Amino acid sequence: MVKIRHLAFKSHNPARLAKFYQEALGLKVIHQQGTGYYVTDGYLTIALLQSRPEEAPPGYNHFGITVDDADEVGEKIVAHGLPKPTQRPSKTPFAEQRGMDPDGNLFDISVHGYDQVEYPPEREAKKTKVPAE
Repeated sequence: MVKIRHLAFKSHNPARLAKFYQEALGLKVIHQQGTGYYVTDGYLTIALLQSRPEEAPPGYNHFGITVDDADEVGEKIVAHGLPKPTQRPSKTPFAEQRGMDPDGNLFDISVHGYDQVEYPPEREAKKTKVPAE
Protein backbone atom coordinates (compact mmCIF):
# COMPACT_ATOMS: atom_id res chain seq x y z
CA MET A 1 0.00 0.00 0.00
CA VAL A 2 1.25 3.49 -0.79
CA LYS A 3 1.67 6.00 2.01
CA ILE A 4 0.51 9.61 1.71
CA ARG A 5 3.43 11.63 3.07
CA HIS A 6 3.21 15.00 1.37
CA LEU A 7 0.71 17.77 0.62
CA ALA A 8 1.38 20.92 -1.37
CA PHE A 9 -0.38 24.25 -1.20
CA LYS A 10 0.10 27.33 -3.36
CA SER A 11 0.22 30.69 -1.60
CA HIS A 12 0.80 34.35 -2.41
CA ASN A 13 3.11 34.41 0.64
CA PRO A 14 4.72 31.02 1.47
CA ALA A 15 7.07 32.62 4.04
CA ARG A 16 4.07 33.92 5.99
CA LEU A 17 2.48 30.46 5.96
CA ALA A 18 5.72 28.79 7.03
CA LYS A 19 6.02 31.19 9.97
CA PHE A 20 2.39 30.51 10.92
CA TYR A 21 2.80 26.72 10.79
CA GLN A 22 6.00 26.96 12.86
CA GLU A 23 4.71 29.34 15.50
CA ALA A 24 1.05 28.33 15.77
CA LEU A 25 1.27 24.59 15.13
CA GLY A 26 4.86 23.74 16.05
CA LEU A 27 5.82 22.34 12.65
CA LYS A 28 9.48 22.40 11.62
CA VAL A 29 10.90 23.85 8.40
CA ILE A 30 13.03 21.11 6.85
CA HIS A 31 13.86 22.79 3.56
CA GLN A 32 13.59 26.16 1.90
CA GLN A 33 14.12 26.52 -1.84
CA GLY A 34 13.55 29.80 -3.65
CA THR A 35 10.25 31.09 -2.31
CA GLY A 36 9.04 27.61 -1.29
CA TYR A 37 9.07 26.20 2.24
CA TYR A 38 8.72 22.58 3.33
CA VAL A 39 7.35 22.05 6.84
CA THR A 40 6.76 18.80 8.70
CA ASP A 41 5.35 17.24 11.82
CA GLY A 42 7.91 14.45 11.46
CA TYR A 43 5.62 12.30 9.34
CA LEU A 44 3.69 14.41 6.83
CA THR A 45 5.49 17.12 4.85
CA ILE A 46 3.63 20.18 3.59
CA ALA A 47 5.13 22.12 0.69
CA LEU A 48 4.19 25.80 0.74
CA LEU A 49 4.78 26.97 -2.83
CA GLN A 50 4.60 30.38 -4.49
CA SER A 51 1.47 30.84 -6.58
CA ARG A 52 1.76 32.59 -9.92
CA PRO A 53 -0.79 35.18 -11.05
CA GLU A 54 -1.94 33.01 -13.98
CA GLU A 55 -2.64 30.00 -11.75
CA ALA A 56 -5.77 29.05 -9.89
CA PRO A 57 -6.30 30.77 -6.52
CA PRO A 58 -4.04 29.79 -3.62
CA GLY A 59 -4.83 26.48 -1.96
CA TYR A 60 -4.43 22.77 -2.61
CA ASN A 61 -2.03 21.90 -5.45
CA HIS A 62 -1.03 18.22 -5.19
CA PHE A 63 -0.23 15.42 -2.75
CA GLY A 64 2.68 13.02 -2.61
CA ILE A 65 2.94 9.31 -1.98
CA THR A 66 5.81 7.06 -1.00
CA VAL A 67 5.96 3.72 -2.82
CA ASP A 68 8.26 0.71 -2.92
CA ASP A 69 8.26 0.41 -6.72
CA ALA A 70 7.45 3.47 -8.88
CA ASP A 71 7.48 1.44 -12.11
CA GLU A 72 4.83 -0.93 -10.75
CA VAL A 73 2.62 1.99 -9.67
CA GLY A 74 3.14 3.62 -13.09
CA GLU A 75 2.00 0.44 -14.84
CA LYS A 76 -1.17 0.37 -12.73
CA ILE A 77 -1.89 4.01 -13.57
CA VAL A 78 -1.47 3.33 -17.30
CA ALA A 79 -3.69 0.23 -16.98
CA HIS A 80 -6.46 2.62 -15.88
CA GLY A 81 -6.14 4.50 -19.19
CA LEU A 82 -4.13 7.41 -17.79
CA PRO A 83 -0.80 8.84 -18.96
CA LYS A 84 2.37 7.28 -17.64
CA PRO A 85 3.77 9.34 -14.73
CA THR A 86 6.36 11.89 -15.82
CA GLN A 87 9.79 12.57 -14.36
CA ARG A 88 9.99 15.49 -11.95
CA PRO A 89 12.59 18.21 -12.66
CA SER A 90 16.12 17.68 -11.36
CA LYS A 91 15.60 20.59 -8.93
CA THR A 92 12.91 18.57 -7.12
CA PRO A 93 14.48 17.07 -3.98
CA PHE A 94 11.68 14.78 -2.82
CA ALA A 95 9.67 13.14 -5.61
CA GLU A 96 10.89 11.35 -8.70
CA GLN A 97 7.66 11.28 -10.74
CA ARG A 98 4.26 12.98 -11.08
CA GLY A 99 1.02 11.15 -11.83
CA MET A 100 -2.59 12.15 -12.33
CA ASP A 101 -5.89 10.61 -11.24
CA PRO A 102 -8.96 10.32 -13.52
CA ASP A 103 -10.23 13.76 -12.41
CA GLY A 104 -6.89 15.44 -13.21
CA ASN A 105 -5.68 15.75 -9.59
CA LEU A 106 -1.90 15.64 -9.53
CA PHE A 107 0.24 13.58 -7.18
CA ASP A 108 3.96 13.08 -6.73
CA ILE A 109 5.42 9.58 -6.56
CA SER A 110 8.54 8.96 -4.52
CA VAL A 111 10.61 5.91 -3.69
CA HIS A 112 13.13 8.15 -1.94
CA GLY A 113 10.52 9.65 0.40
CA TYR A 114 9.91 13.07 1.89
CA ASP A 115 12.04 12.87 5.02
CA GLN A 116 15.31 14.23 3.66
CA VAL A 117 16.45 16.60 0.95
CA GLU A 118 18.15 14.61 -1.79
CA TYR A 119 18.38 15.59 -5.44
CA PRO A 120 18.39 13.12 -8.36
CA PRO A 121 22.21 13.14 -8.88
CA GLU A 122 22.67 12.17 -5.22
CA ARG A 123 20.14 9.33 -5.58
CA GLU A 124 21.86 8.08 -8.73
CA ALA A 125 25.26 8.16 -7.00
CA LYS A 126 23.87 5.94 -4.23
CA LYS A 127 22.53 3.45 -6.79
CA THR A 128 25.84 3.15 -8.62
CA LYS A 129 28.08 3.11 -5.56
CA VAL A 130 29.86 -0.24 -5.26
CA PRO A 131 29.59 -1.66 -1.73
CA ALA A 132 32.86 -2.21 0.14
CA GLU A 133 33.89 -5.84 0.49
